Amino acid sequence: MKKHDTQVSAASGLLEIPCPFLSEVGVARLLEPADADPAALYARLIEGSYDKPFLFEHGDQRLLYFSFRFVQSAMRLRDPDALDLTYTQKMMTFLLFNAKPRNLLLIGLGGGSVAKFCYRRLPGTRITVLEIDPHVIAFRDQFLVPPDDERFTVIEGDGARYVAEQAERTDVLLVDAFDHEGVAPSLADPMFYESAHRCLSANGIFVMNIAGEKSGYGHHLEQIRAVFGDNVIAMSVKDDGNYIVFGFKNADFEPRWTFLKSLAQKLQARLGLDFPRFAQQLERGHKLRLARRL
Repeated sequence: MKKHDTQVSAASGLLEIPCPFLSEVGVARLLEPADADPAALYARLIEGSYDKPFLFEHGDQRLLYFSFRFVQSAMRLRDPDALDLTYTQKMMTFLLFNAKPRNLLLIGLGGGSVAKFCYRRLPGTRITVLEIDPHVIAFRDQFLVPPDDERFTVIEGDGARYVAEQAERTDVLLVDAFDHEGVAPSLADPMFYESAHRCLSANGIFVMNIAGEKSGYGHHLEQIRAVFGDNVIAMSVKDDGNYIVFGFKNADFEPRWTFLKSLAQKLQARLGLDFPRFAQQLERGHKLRLARRL
């Protein structure tokens, strides 16, 4: 075990300790007081029993973890608004179907990667973010999430409950909500997907990142298909082993793949993401009916 050199950053109020793994160089930052027992914290981090989110920083990367099993969010300090993880880039594929949404609802703040990208790159979109864990929101400044303003709001609350009670319709609903084990339990309720479908505008798009234990993937997809019918397309994220699922509210939805290929080139030029590859993978997922095979 490393020497327990600890300090509290005056700027952030976070307890900073060296990385607990000998093979890694960097620092961990925790939501703990200055007089916390570093040996006990090391032990809990290593065994996976530490019950708060924490940061790990090395080189140009700042990472958010709930446990060392999964990276929840990643930020490059030299380019803090970039989408560093592949799955976050693929979630933006919804822009092929609505390049200028009026409003967007995001469940799960994490390190703010998706929220920041949408805020910076979609200046005409009003964005509301739901995050149930106040400890995650406490890292907001560490990940340079912008302050609330007239078109960007972060709300501490249960995203599933918010969607169930929401009267206003949204053009895009992005779901990227996790706990230590994977997809948040509140999203396993069929009522959530019914509420999600209801709260979308007439041509609204539902986008969900499904990760964690693969045995649960089919359960979520079955419930999504129960409300969106055949208008569900899945694409894999080989880098992370998860899937991005798209549900389209319009019952007459039919993707125009030739047109989308042309639009993908324009979006790539404007936003810097590989939309042509995403469009190709989405078309493949559609043809293979991947959403029914998981």
